[in-house]
Amino acid sequence: MPTLRDIMTPDPVTVDPMATLKEVATLMLEQDIGSVLVVENDRPTGIITDRDIVIRAVAYGHDFGTPVTDYTTGDVFTMDANASIEDAAREMAERQLHRIPVTENGRVVGMISLGDLANRTVGGMDQEALEGISVPTDQ
Repeated sequence: MPTLRDIMTPDPVTVDPMATLKEVATLMLEQDIGSVLVVENDRPTGIITDRDIVIRAVAYGHDFGTPVTDYTTGDVFTMDANASIEDAAREMAERQLHRIPVTENGRVVGMISLGDLANRTVGGMDQEALEGISVPTDQ
């Protein structure tokens, strides 16, 4: 049975907690990505997306020299590299996630996204995840 290791993007782009918004935005531009993991001692402590930068910083006119940790989403949900693709699709749907860092022994080894489910699987797993992500939450 295929696992996350089979479809993940290996070696995701990461920064340390003291990276600035400008540094992260520049990485996103150079790497053509929409999210960056914040890691400390090879363990994820946060994640920031291009949308986070726009909504949480740019919209309020904040300084781009500010540490990225002021704008990250903490409590990063991760999954083990040996987890099943079906479990990842279910977790994405239930938690309304677009991406999940993949770990091995607690260390980040990859990233799986909704796009990975769409492009690298067969059987509509991306549809299951997308339907869950698209459901409004009771916030």
